[in-house]
Amino acid sequence: MDFTFSEEQQAAAEAAKAVFSGVRPDAVPSPALVPGAVADDFDRPLWRGLAAADLIGLQLDPEHGGSGLDLLAFCLVLRESARVLARVPLLETGAAALALQRYGADAPGAAELLGRVVRGEYVLTAAAAGRTGHDSAALAVSARRDGEGWLLDGAQTAVPWAQSADAVLVPAHAADGQPVLALVPRDAAGLTLADQVSTSGERMAEVRLSAVRPQLVLDADGAWEWLRSVLAVGTCALALGLGQAVLGMTGEYASKREQFGHPIATFQAVAVQAADRYIDLRAMEVTLWQAAWSLAPADVAVAKIWASDGVRRVVQTAQHLHGGFGADTDYTLHRYHAWAKHLELSLGPAAAHEEALGELLAAEA
Repeated sequence: MDFTFSEEQQAAAEAAKAVFSGVRPDAVPSPALVPGAVADDFDRPLWRGLAAADLIGLQLDPEHGGSGLDLLAFCLVLRESARVLARVPLLETGAAALALQRYGADAPGAAELLGRVVRGEYVLTAAAAGRTGHDSAALAVSARRDGEGWLLDGAQTAVPWAQSADAVLVPAHAADGQPVLALVPRDAAGLTLADQVSTSGERMAEVRLSAVRPQLVLDADGAWEWLRSVLAVGTCALALGLGQAVLGMTGEYASKREQFGHPIATFQAVAVQAADRYIDLRAMEVTLWQAAWSLAPADVAVAKIWASDGVRRVVQTAQHLHGGFGADTDYTLHRYHAWAKHLELSLGPAAAHEEALGELLAAEA
């Protein structure tokens, strides 16, 4: 079987490399250097560059201005963004737009909204704090019928880019327990934001909803589960890109850092640790592509297991092999470590995914 990427997928990855080539991972002051330093907004110039390169909506249908590519192409772009810690809501906007296209393309105003997303004029985020774990974020918000519409009550925590997004896609549960997805404009009456900060030092928010009337509601069976799987796979792609960048930094440092007259990369103990992390990354990669291709629950669980544990092991080994230099806040490794911890927490503990995988296998036995 041929596992190489298609020409279109490879072209998307190359275009992403070109757009992200000028991004500096240390462009924003780190909270480790300047206490309380948190950027007010995401990287708007970079966002415009992504739109100009047709990368924001590459996975959306051509009728909305997208390129009609698949989830693998989207993950290739996400991987490149994580290599440089790009501060853009690419995963959240892309996943939310895909859900709207899949389950609500016929809703009034949806087509126009998706076109604006592709052009970079409309930014989406997803309020799904437990999106990649085994607890359902939909239970945090209730959705009740009000005449011909809906009203939302509740709160979602740790919503990325909430202060900058134009709308939030909120999972909620109806009276019968059915999960729904509600698109809520950021300026909707009854919606308030409470500032939070992620472990990576990025601005987040608790989104509070009090009798909020959403712009539209996706109540199709499986919509929330599908969105959660896409967010999980996208987070695995970010973990892979970050891990590959960190291992590259570590290899370059180990080949130049000398002890006892030799580069430390020539020491067996160092080489074995680096080789173990290379194996982690290859496992993260193969399980990611399998999950992105199938979106099967078991495949997604396996990808999350490897990504959650793998990205943690990669940055820990990098810190160890860098020695004291790795903890120097003038060096960018500490920023990669902080982002890796955020991704690990977003994915949830590997043990929980192993438990979920066991339950899936038992149910099929």
